Amino acid sequence: MLINNSEENIQCVRIRVSGIVQGVGFRPYVFNLARSLDLCGSVKNTDSGVVIEIKGFNIEKFISTLSEDPPPLADIRSIEVEPVDDISDGNERFIILESADGSGFTLTSPDVAVCSECLDDIMDDRNRRYLYPFTNCTNCGPRLTITEKVPYDRPNTTMKVFDMCPDCRAEYDDPSDRRFHAQPNACPVCGPQVFYESGDGSVEKRGQDAIEEVINGLSEGKIIAIKGIGGFHICCNALNPIAVKKLRSEKRKNNKPFALMADDISTVSEYCYVNELEDQLIRSSARPIVLLKRKKGVDIPDDIAPGIEYLGIMLPYTPLHYLLFKHPSNSETSLKCLIMTSGNRSEEPIVSDNEEARELLADMVDGFLFHDRDIFMKADDSVSSVVDNELSGFPIHMRRARGYVPSAILLEEEGPEVLGVGADMKNTFTLTKGRFAIPSQHIGDMENLESLSFFEEALNNLKSVFRVEPVAFGHDMHPSYYSTSWAIKNNDVDLIAVQHHHAHVASVMAGHKLHDNVIGVVLDGTGYGTDGNLWGGEFMICNAVNFKRMAHFRYIPLVGGESSIRHPWKTAVSCLKEAFGSETVSNLAKIGLYKRVAESDIENILKLCSKQELCTLSSGAGRIFDAVASILNICDVNTFEGEAPMKLEAFTIDGVLDDYPVDVVFADPMEIDFSLMFVAIVNDIINGIDKMTISTRFHNTIISIILRMVLRIKENNFIDKVVLSGGTFQNRYLLSKCIEYLEDAGLEVYVNRKVPCNDAGISLGQAFIAREKVKRGLV
Repeated sequence: MLINNSEENIQCVRIRVSGIVQGVGFRPYVFNLARSLDLCGSVKNTDSGVVIEIKGFNIEKFISTLSEDPPPLADIRSIEVEPVDDISDGNERFIILESADGSGFTLTSPDVAVCSECLDDIMDDRNRRYLYPFTNCTNCGPRLTITEKVPYDRPNTTMKVFDMCPDCRAEYDDPSDRRFHAQPNACPVCGPQVFYESGDGSVEKRGQDAIEEVINGLSEGKIIAIKGIGGFHICCNALNPIAVKKLRSEKRKNNKPFALMADDISTVSEYCYVNELEDQLIRSSARPIVLLKRKKGVDIPDDIAPGIEYLGIMLPYTPLHYLLFKHPSNSETSLKCLIMTSGNRSEEPIVSDNEEARELLADMVDGFLFHDRDIFMKADDSVSSVVDNELSGFPIHMRRARGYVPSAILLEEEGPEVLGVGADMKNTFTLTKGRFAIPSQHIGDMENLESLSFFEEALNNLKSVFRVEPVAFGHDMHPSYYSTSWAIKNNDVDLIAVQHHHAHVASVMAGHKLHDNVIGVVLDGTGYGTDGNLWGGEFMICNAVNFKRMAHFRYIPLVGGESSIRHPWKTAVSCLKEAFGSETVSNLAKIGLYKRVAESDIENILKLCSKQELCTLSSGAGRIFDAVASILNICDVNTFEGEAPMKLEAFTIDGVLDDYPVDVVFADPMEIDFSLMFVAIVNDIINGIDKMTISTRFHNTIISIILRMVLRIKENNFIDKVVLSGGTFQNRYLLSKCIEYLEDAGLEVYVNRKVPCNDAGISLGQAFIAREKVKRGLV
């Protein structure tokens, strides 16, 4: 309740606002709102949010407007109002104070795609920012990637080295200007600049000449490294088959799809189907790469995404990107779709430093487009897609980075500060602070020194920005994980080992504020189990601290371990031997495997998989998908993680409702045996059934067994909440049908919305479990 401070009903209050309220135009908004209501007082950034002191007659109106109609990029988590006797500053008129630094905590904004007004500025030849590639305002531009510490003010960012010219300073100080207190504000006179260097160093150009050189080079089939907000892209004309093939041979050397950037949504629609939700996602201020179903027969080079049904496409999100398409010099070259793949070596972190780019990328590119604004926090592009079912659709992440990080996840209640160190594949880490979990950007695979260095760099940066000092580390149980080794070596805090698939389930629980028992269904490729085997087809009962394994896919022997994961045909041989026994060889011949793989290699696998003591045992769903993809002659070799399942998904079709038989062994835990399914698949091949029907029947079989097992666990344990997680659920057909059938059966279904369902979500689950165990005194 507000206090009247005089007979005239003048009120004085102090308001503390927390959430994403820095770097989003919040102080200018407060300033203009207060002045519009004839209020005196002040607003300032602090390291724990924004503090407002106001005095006047319209305070209730001020607070209600602040709460109900905040700036579009703000995310207010709390508003605390405290009556005071008088205000400290701004007794004559409302003012913005210098920021206060201390030891508090505030959320930081992600980087924001360029807004339409700034685009108008750079395309208006009468505007002083005409064609300027670093144009921004309070509604758009870099945030996280330039922030060195909080509060978010220019001296605390990499823009501190650029002194504003009089015109920019006037905008920055003008409450009526949309660049009022825009920290990265700049123009061609005083701000960052671009410059071009050819790969051999023979050509150097600056400013508009540099941009024109890049556009001409791309139109001629050159490959250019381009520095962006969070790091470098390697870029070429996506519609030039020769350039695309060259890029694949120079950089990728596997079949992993390239990301695309199209000039506008109409170009995207030329190549892909785009529904309403996908349209909203690809145009959003986060501007992720969105996975869209490609149209049949479109003229696009095969080397962009060999054998994959979906293309990853994004729209431009910086002024520089737009200039590549809309620059006057592009009127003749007509670039409209570019490959924009991460500027890195395979599985290493994205490159963000100019010198590092010269050293690591020179042998892949014909030239570089640099700029002189430093990137403090590197961030790769996010990758998302939309899952549709009959009732609704929603976006999910495959990679959560630029545009989303460091947005925090609100947890149910306050808790200790902990760190989840993540998995080894698709690594992220997660810090907790107060009621928030803060997942990091995509780090990469931890198998190389560069990723470990980036992990430590990003961890130190986010610990500093959010003032976090973990009292415990949550880590994977796998003794050979690099992330686990890192946690053990830095063991001056409590270490909490978290089973891989429990962490997957917990990553969903954290995002939905669940603590009590749920049925967890986790399908992925590999996760270390409590019995020392590789798990991955798991049905569990989980809560915030414990789990029980209720059922799993039957173990299959992986000959050579990692070698079988890279070669699905080896897993196919193991699965068919389990199914056919002495008739294996004849059935391998019937599906044509001897025509694709040397007989001696097949015989070697048959001998070794009979000796399970020499094999790694796996219940991984990913291996079942691998085996079926090979049996159908869709993919015998995984040149990148998940290639076979992705290609198998491309063969699903609508209208096939039947599935294959599966045997369940009722033990503790129950065991799901797919031998009958494999026999039926081989028979379908022999009988001439097409691959699309067989693939769809296979997918339906996985969906059917999930429904069957979940209903049995529900009936025996009186649990109606189901969590679906694990990388296999990136399969849109599988996830959408599972949600539909489980909800039709009366179950509450929860999936990863805040973080990816793949191993990039593991760190959130680890942090959630570790935090709960520390809170409950279980360490």
